[in-house]
Amino acid sequence: MPSFLSRRRARPLLFAVAAVVLVGTSYLVWDQTANQSSDDIDFNADIRPILNKKCITCHGGVKRSGGFSLLFRTEALSPNESGHPAIVPGDAAASEMLKRINHSDPEERMPPESPPLPQEEIDLLTKWIEQGAKWEDHWAYVKPEPIDVPSVESDWGTNGIDRFVLSQLEDHELQPSAPADKATLLRRVSLDLTGLPPTPEETKAFLQDSSPDAYEKQVDRLLSSPHYGERWAAMWMDLARYADSKGYEKDGHRVIWQYRDWLIRAFNDDKPFDEFTIEQLAGDLLPDPTDDQLIATAFHRNTMNNDEGGTDDEEFRVAAVIDRVNTTWDVWQATTMACVQCHSHPYDPIRHEEYYKFFAFLNNTADVDVPSESPNLKTFTEADQAKLEDIKNWVIKHTASNDDKLAKAEKFVRLAKITEPKLHPASYDSITQGSLQDGKYLEVSPGGFARIPGVSLRGKEHLFISYSAGRSSGRVEIRQDGVGGKLLGRWDVRKNESGWNFQTISVPLKSATGKHDIFLVFKDPAAAPHDTEEVCKIEWVLFHEPLPGENQPAYAQKNEQLFHLLNDPEGTVATPVMIERPEEYQRQTNVFERGNWLVAGDPVEPGVPHAWNAMPAGAKPNRLGMAQWLVSEDNPLTARVTVNRFWAKLFGIGIVETVEDFGTQGFKPSHPELLDWLAQQFMYEHDWSMKKLLKQIVMSSTYQQSSQVTPGLLEKDPNNRLLARGPRVRLTAEQVRDQALAVGGLLSDTMHGPSVMPPQPEGVWQAVYSDMKWETSEGEDSHRRALYTYWRRTSPYPSLISFDAPSREFCVTRRIDTNTPLQALVMMNDTVYVEAARGLAQRMLASEAASPDEQIKTGYYLALLQDISPDKLAALHTLHEEATTYYQEHPEEVPKMVGEENADLAAMTIVASAIMNLDEFVTKV
Repeated sequence: MPSFLSRRRARPLLFAVAAVVLVGTSYLVWDQTANQSSDDIDFNADIRPILNKKCITCHGGVKRSGGFSLLFRTEALSPNESGHPAIVPGDAAASEMLKRINHSDPEERMPPESPPLPQEEIDLLTKWIEQGAKWEDHWAYVKPEPIDVPSVESDWGTNGIDRFVLSQLEDHELQPSAPADKATLLRRVSLDLTGLPPTPEETKAFLQDSSPDAYEKQVDRLLSSPHYGERWAAMWMDLARYADSKGYEKDGHRVIWQYRDWLIRAFNDDKPFDEFTIEQLAGDLLPDPTDDQLIATAFHRNTMNNDEGGTDDEEFRVAAVIDRVNTTWDVWQATTMACVQCHSHPYDPIRHEEYYKFFAFLNNTADVDVPSESPNLKTFTEADQAKLEDIKNWVIKHTASNDDKLAKAEKFVRLAKITEPKLHPASYDSITQGSLQDGKYLEVSPGGFARIPGVSLRGKEHLFISYSAGRSSGRVEIRQDGVGGKLLGRWDVRKNESGWNFQTISVPLKSATGKHDIFLVFKDPAAAPHDTEEVCKIEWVLFHEPLPGENQPAYAQKNEQLFHLLNDPEGTVATPVMIERPEEYQRQTNVFERGNWLVAGDPVEPGVPHAWNAMPAGAKPNRLGMAQWLVSEDNPLTARVTVNRFWAKLFGIGIVETVEDFGTQGFKPSHPELLDWLAQQFMYEHDWSMKKLLKQIVMSSTYQQSSQVTPGLLEKDPNNRLLARGPRVRLTAEQVRDQALAVGGLLSDTMHGPSVMPPQPEGVWQAVYSDMKWETSEGEDSHRRALYTYWRRTSPYPSLISFDAPSREFCVTRRIDTNTPLQALVMMNDTVYVEAARGLAQRMLASEAASPDEQIKTGYYLALLQDISPDKLAALHTLHEEATTYYQEHPEEVPKMVGEENADLAAMTIVASAIMNLDEFVTKV
């Protein structure tokens, strides 16, 4: 295992239970004053909230009225436009800031056009300045330190989580709730860990198991289920903005489902989160990366791609890089980095130029917003993979003994599977008698040329070209350093009006040194005067060394095999991946003035914001170094943010409620010590194991509490921030659909593979600029889990959108929880939910229950794993009678509901639909 992925790290002291009672932690406030005297002013607790709320709008990263900024201490204490500092540490009377705050003239008083500050806040600011105007880093930017588990005067709890929770409950004179009943608890943990409800058989086995570890055995079973990976992959797909289409107006098809499969496997294999991070952000930069590690990098190829005709490739390439910067910070740092694209952050300590230093990490990838979405990793059929192995062995056999045979063979494997570094027409300049068709393809008429500037040629004796042509008499010459420069090679174009031809040309570059301009000169001896039709259309060119063994008898065959693989043979799956450009093609990164990519400011080198930890020792200034920095033990945020995200998925709300924002404008943690303790546990005790973290949380007594709430508790803690009861959370869009199919006996267990198209209303898809159609899947593919549903950004699956799934155009770190009438209408009328209700009705009628009431009891239990209450049974009994009467009077409606002449099934389907529309069915309690 590479050293940077090693699990052998120094550990802090174990977090033993301390014989110290945790004191003073107030609700939603991190007590940082335990070691301070009562007269000391705490900057984070007392001063920062005032500055952020009342001052920094005019005196921050965006607006610096009077030349005065409160974003950084150095700026706050520096002279402003008056020539004097507004804050003089130790001398409140000399501080212009306080003079303006206390000014009697409303025109002079600060803040302007607002009520004067309360005297209490003025007193705090005065005392703070008198005490030296000490500045402190925001809590989230300080590395978590080992924390002692508090001691409490109670036997309640099963692990350290409960001690932290109980300590706050005692401070607020509250008690934990009783444990949830076993059936409720099993449904809760099953939905949380696998996204699916337990089966009646699983529930029965758990209820009959009276052993002390009965619940833990169920947790272990769920964590080892293959459906665990599907549940958490669905969560991560929001962060990765996964979609099967490219976005923007054209929104064409994208083949990227292998990334989803990688995600599922990564979660099921419990890939440590640091490796999980590094492989997604920089798997291609790992030593000898595997195909899986390359596919992992599709995380950042999920950006939108605009191949509509006439668009500027560089504009949308830059847009993709900006999205990658913002997404990286959203996912791993919960920081609103997008603010810094145009100016320094208005609230957090990130300077404008630091955005572009981070941008530089991501600015040297080979993708350039072209229709092919290259670079793509090709996954060949078994037969074609055998051909590739044959080529690899050929290269090893015919490479000179003094060369690295394996390294050279891998170059040709990479050529066949990735075909980089391509030079796309957007990088050409000095085009005469031609243009870029649709801004994507080079077209030049006879007599014209195009220049490829600054190409490193040493050792690259072959030029690969992808082109198409509508004429057969054209010729293209390759010349060095000028239209009349040294002739390096030529090729005669072949007519191919549809699709692309691959051409290879030998060029005498074996001894070439340095960089040279390459000119493509277009000619046609048969062209008429003033012929403006293009000689050919060029998609890309690639300089590469030739296949060795040229003088061997089988050389032509091996070359043909290589060309066969380069031409994307049938059955090949090409997944967009991240590939770093070689050193000779690296881009320079500049600050964008006011965020405008057309206005380049000062050049910058890759780097991280000064307020964070430094890059790890030995880390290179590239994406791999950046990824290592994110999962460094010194990074203050990654472990906190990740722990908080998992906590929020289980409890419905994070320890930090603003899952997406840990900055100074985000919410304070409800249990700050618990958050840091869990972050330390995640890194050191669990070695970044996501399964171990989840098990620790769901095994806590805090998680296992009943979610029943009393009026008093609801009044005192309506959002359950103190955790005096268990979670009560609306299910996600995917869980609602999957549960309905599972309860209806329809859910397919098939995993992995391309996305499917389950039934959806006619006419939803209006695919412009393409012939894309929604072709409803047949058989069990129509009942696959929701995460396998084809996701088109401009028209996502409508029933999922109704339950607040995002469009996936951008990273979404927290979905909206709503309960709208539209959701009930979907569940009563959407084809999938009607089918699921019919499936449940069939199970009810097929049960041993003789009477309709007994069948209703069976259906309720199948759906909710609880016995039905008398009042609900009475209501459903009445509904069944009404439905039975209706279908007796309207027999023609029966087949419309159930597809056959079965009035009993139609009536029971109505009842089953009502059961599936109950609040407890779409809620985890």
